Amino acid sequence: MSTARPRRPVPPSGLIIVDKPAGWTSHDVVGKMRGIAGTRKVGHAGTLDPMATGVLVVGVEKATRLLGHLALTEKVYEATMRLGVSTNTDDAEGEVTAVTPADHVGEQDVRRGIEALTGEIMQVPPQVSAIKVNGERAYKRARAGEEVELAARPVTIYAFEVTGLRREGQAVDVDATITCSSGTYIRALARDLGGSLGVGGHLTRLRRTRVGPYALESARTLDDLAKECVILPMAEAVAAAFPRRDVTEEEARLVAHGGRLASAGLGPGPVGVFAPDGTLLALVEERGGAARPLAVFVS
Repeated sequence: MSTARPRRPVPPSGLIIVDKPAGWTSHDVVGKMRGIAGTRKVGHAGTLDPMATGVLVVGVEKATRLLGHLALTEKVYEATMRLGVSTNTDDAEGEVTAVTPADHVGEQDVRRGIEALTGEIMQVPPQVSAIKVNGERAYKRARAGEEVELAARPVTIYAFEVTGLRREGQAVDVDATITCSSGTYIRALARDLGGSLGVGGHLTRLRRTRVGPYALESARTLDDLAKECVILPMAEAVAAAFPRRDVTEEEARLVAHGGRLASAGLGPGPVGVFAPDGTLLALVEERGGAARPLAVFVS
């Protein structure tokens, strides 16, 4: 008599919108979701620091191939920044490096500082970040006591709105909602806002409320997902995130084998290609008059 355990069915390919809890790394969430979904093929788009909560887009099975493209979308955060206290990580998880009275800083001062940090800006990432310097993560070098030189990078702050301002002793807490491009460090904004006001600053709270079209309203906690693992089908996920192109049967056969299509003028970013029956075929990129596959999902 066979004692082999029955194999779990492979879950459908798609996205899971997780409301990440505080204290978990994004990798921790992926590990938990592997157990919940019953597959090793799980990844995430757009890392959240352990102290942050909110929307983390997780891909399952073939949808892991979407994640690198989803990470290039805009994001929305709710944040609290404390002015008057600096840390070595630019957030509340680091060690305090300086305390400067900020009780003279008023709302108009804060708004002027925010105005200078809105639009297309050059941002120096935090010393403690995952950016590689000579092949090694910056945070490893920083935690070893090394002063890390990180180059400024272009990011776009589409909106930076103050939603509250409170005085905490000689410090000032600023609540804000920020809409920004991928690659933006909100803790660097807190650092730079405080720096521009001469008092220093760091991030004390961060909640991501949207990644591209995926909002907090559709996110589920890990406890909820353990009870019911809701997976957004790939076709729906792609249709929500990218321009859609419906093709003929002949074009569908070409795309399914990695062939190129003529450009349809749908823009430089990824475009979702769908067969006549609505099946998702591929993501393509339009360049030089042709649409070339970035990822093909059928064969």
